[in-house]
Amino acid sequence: QVHLVESGGGLVQAGGSLTLSCVVSVNITNLYGMAWHRQAPEKQRELVGVITSPTITPDYVDSVKGRFSISRDDKKNTIYLSMNTLTPADTGIYYCQGWDTQLYWGQGTQVTVSS
Repeated sequence: QVHLVESGGGLVQAGGSLTLSCVVSVNITNLYGMAWHRQAPEKQRELVGVITSPTITPDYVDSVKGRFSISRDDKKNTIYLSMNTLTPADTGIYYCQGWDTQLYWGQGTQVTVSS
């Protein structure tokens, strides 16, 4: 069973930064890929960014390009989402996802950006 646990969310002012972490219960090199998603209040969950291997540049949704960055530490079985220049539109619950032949989700961590 694969478990993902996010942390690092919180309240931040617009223009600020946060870094989220996602710790995985298995060796992340055995997963085909990992991603961050978010869900704003009363909106559908959306993909934020994807990372598939240490040698491939992560891909991001247009709204976060240049502001968000996904990285990974394979020794710690952890991926990170570094978020800069945050706006209230970035408010939501951020979820970590991993997959091999199945999809795995974390429980989410709340990010609130105040104006």
